[in-house]
Amino acid sequence: MNAIADQHKGQESESLLDRYVKVRRQTEALCEPLAIEDYQVQPMDDASPPKWHIAHVTWFFETFILKQLQPGYREFHPQFEYLFNSYYNGVGQPYPRPRRGFLSRPTLDEVLAYRSHVDDAMTDLLGTADNTDVLTRTELGLNHEQQHQELLLTDLKYNLGNNPLKPEYVAANTIATNSTPLTFRAYEGGIREIGATGEEAFTFDNELPRHQVLTTDFELAERPVSNGEFIEFIEDGGYERHELWLSDGWAHLNSLHENRWQGPLYWRVKDGQYFNYSLSGGENPVDASAPVCHVSGYEADAFARWKGCRLPTEPEWEVAAAECAISGNFVESRQFHPCGTPADADGLQQIYGDVWEWTSSAYGPYPGFKPLAGQLGEYNGKFMANQLVLRGGSCATPHDHIRSTYRNFFYPPDRWQFSGIRLARDPQ
Repeated sequence: MNAIADQHKGQESESLLDRYVKVRRQTEALCEPLAIEDYQVQPMDDASPPKWHIAHVTWFFETFILKQLQPGYREFHPQFEYLFNSYYNGVGQPYPRPRRGFLSRPTLDEVLAYRSHVDDAMTDLLGTADNTDVLTRTELGLNHEQQHQELLLTDLKYNLGNNPLKPEYVAANTIATNSTPLTFRAYEGGIREIGATGEEAFTFDNELPRHQVLTTDFELAERPVSNGEFIEFIEDGGYERHELWLSDGWAHLNSLHENRWQGPLYWRVKDGQYFNYSLSGGENPVDASAPVCHVSGYEADAFARWKGCRLPTEPEWEVAAAECAISGNFVESRQFHPCGTPADADGLQQIYGDVWEWTSSAYGPYPGFKPLAGQLGEYNGKFMANQLVLRGGSCATPHDHIRSTYRNFFYPPDRWQFSGIRLARDPQ
């Protein structure tokens, strides 16, 4: 891919321009291991081809910044506004999501030329911009691109992980760890505040406003649930015991028929041994000490019931995580897979990175929530129904993208995301 010109014009916009260059280059770096054939495959309706992701994040800058705020900007192609619109009905009718893999044209070269065209225009604009709308929309666009960097990896994993060859994305780069006992940390209840303060460098609108919540005394597991513990659930008939499952979860499980879940996504049993697929290294025996990954909200809830626990609420998770430094196994480690807890770990571990952690909280608006004005108001607010909140980031999340107030959200059956489990319980 073409590199972005590294220009510096003005102290105020210099850091944002540098960040623009950094984020855009990171997308390019994630694509370096791909073959030309990988760019076009759409392995399921919910996953998009890498080529579409590359075009869509470029579409965002063109549609919401350059076309609206840069006088004289010349759009690259009039049909791209339609082809690479994700869900913004205020912009126009989007191209159908399940058919993104059918778009052999524009070619990858044309998409990269589109990206270069927009980068040149954005570089010129940011070099002189003092318009608040330009700066705030650019920061939103960069965080949007970081979200798609993670989606690019998760969607690519669905493609490669369902290929009988089990090809690796990169060579194995894992860290040997040991199992640690599952222990819990106690937290006192009370009136607490959650949500962004509004003074951060950036937050999404769904993290606002900061507000008071009431939590009762609770206990939170000091590490995520491990693969070894999930194997115990499987072998105790966890997928066959209706009493462990929410009604919707049990109905969904049985609706899958011959594809009925028997374990996490990307797992299989061969000669009595469990194997799973990783982007780093392909298929290998399951590491019993590593956090279980690629489980749905239904599976997470069933496991928690089997363990005599529950999933944490969103406020409980944030109260606990707010005390922790934001460090862990993020995309920068290039593990591309969750790792186990170090043997000498102490206190709350892996609250950030490794796996997104399901909560029991429905994704909805905070009291007093106000979406962004205009077309960008569709970014988060329109999805506040029938989904659950996940917290903490994963091994595919950029480190500087996550914070204690960050709210991710997926439907309970979804499991192609790097999603795992942290248990909570009432005081014993």
